[in-house]
Amino acid sequence: MPTNLALDDKLIEQALKIGKHKTKKEAVTAALKEYILSKKQEKIIGLFGTIDYDDTYDYKKQRAKK
Repeated sequence: MPTNLALDDKLIEQALKIGKHKTKKEAVTAALKEYILSKKQEKIIGLFGTIDYDDTYDYKKQRAKK
């Protein structure tokens, strides 16, 4: 899917150098992947403290059953 974007040339140049990417496409793709990963991690962090765990659960005992 071809897309035309007006990107900041200075930011692209920095991304190319820092990430050692050969093309602008590689740099933008890597940036998008990192952005998506970061947003997914934010959702997970939001779950901290909202999940109740059974203090009596013994995972070692469950492993031994297999």
